[in-house]
Amino acid sequence: MAAITLKDIVKRYGDGYLAVKGVSLDIADGEFVILVGPSGCGKSTLLRMIVGLEDITSGELKIGDQVVNDKAPRERHLAMVFQNYALYPHLTVYENIAFPLRLTKGQFTDDEIREKVEFAAKTLELQDHLDRKPANLSGGQRQRVAMGRAIVRDANAFLFDEPLSNLDAKLRGQMRTEIARMQRRLGTTTVYVTHDQTEAMTLGDRVAVLRKGELQQVASPRGLYEQPVNLFVAGFIGSPPMNFLPGEVSGDTLSLPFADVPLSDDLRSRIGSRDIVIVGLRPEHFADTSLLEDGKKDAGVTFDAEVDVTEWLGSDLYAYVPFETSSEVAGTLEELDRDLDGEGMRTQLVVALDSESRIRDGDTATLWFDPAKLMVFDPESGENLTFDADRAREIDERNEADRKASLERAQEREKRTQRSA
Repeated sequence: MAAITLKDIVKRYGDGYLAVKGVSLDIADGEFVILVGPSGCGKSTLLRMIVGLEDITSGELKIGDQVVNDKAPRERHLAMVFQNYALYPHLTVYENIAFPLRLTKGQFTDDEIREKVEFAAKTLELQDHLDRKPANLSGGQRQRVAMGRAIVRDANAFLFDEPLSNLDAKLRGQMRTEIARMQRRLGTTTVYVTHDQTEAMTLGDRVAVLRKGELQQVASPRGLYEQPVNLFVAGFIGSPPMNFLPGEVSGDTLSLPFADVPLSDDLRSRIGSRDIVIVGLRPEHFADTSLLEDGKKDAGVTFDAEVDVTEWLGSDLYAYVPFETSSEVAGTLEELDRDLDGEGMRTQLVVALDSESRIRDGDTATLWFDPAKLMVFDPESGENLTFDADRAREIDERNEADRKASLERAQEREKRTQRSA
């Protein structure tokens, strides 16, 4: 195992295209870091530079204490799991997992190879499939074989390039827990690329968000969700995504398309001389007033809205409320939508309500939200004016303590299992 350090990493192709723009990132020994972002943001290119499949134009890459910019992939002692599994169809599961060990030409005896393959198979619950060929396996089983091949190498780090994108939704959920369990059990430094923010939020100790080759923010999943540094991160993280609304500032009042919000002294000072801002509200920060206790109702802002469509999902009810955005922020929000791989469809408020709500299509609903939950962004720079650096640091410090405790618990369980075997 080893730490991985990227310092001002740049990738420029021969045609002049700048794919990665000065990314710096410290990945601790044993940490699980996710590289996430929309298509074309440079995340896979960055991963391929770490493993040595792409040359680094400038910057410094260290694995452990060693600079590896000019080292061949095999000299970096990394194990990569690809999107398409890259299994040999004519070999059994056993031989596919053993293949990296066979390539060392005599470094391992047959008994040592068997021991490593059996350990990997046990870790991934593949013991009953070792004599089968890849064609006879499900997609999830094939991906576990690819992971087994990585485990036997005793690599400094595991690198995953969108490994679950070929699986259906149910299998993706199962494989997420499998990968998390494996990483905790082995304690191996892991870098994982995905465009699926659900994977990013559920798997990573920290998440690095990329946009057009530039690193936007690195933080714990909770840190990104609660304290995004800018409009892009706020829009990318969260499902359903954050609602962005035009806000007009007049004195101590912030006017939204459907309600006026009184500004606290702190928020008023952060907004400064701006007349127009972009306001972010997450869907779950709304409520159906008919289901609220009277005391809570008075602590927020209520408004009436014409509901266009509702979706009942069992645990939640989503209500969609169309609104007209301001021409002064429309350009910024359209650009953001394109960067987030959106479809440029109608502007609408997405509200996540308790599933007990009786609000339905076409209703005029009385809704509520807590103004303390809203975020305010500069319409020019996209900067989050409500970002709290102290709170963000506190979240990430707690996350790091939880990560270390989780690793210790997993490794202690592994020791107990080995003692009882």
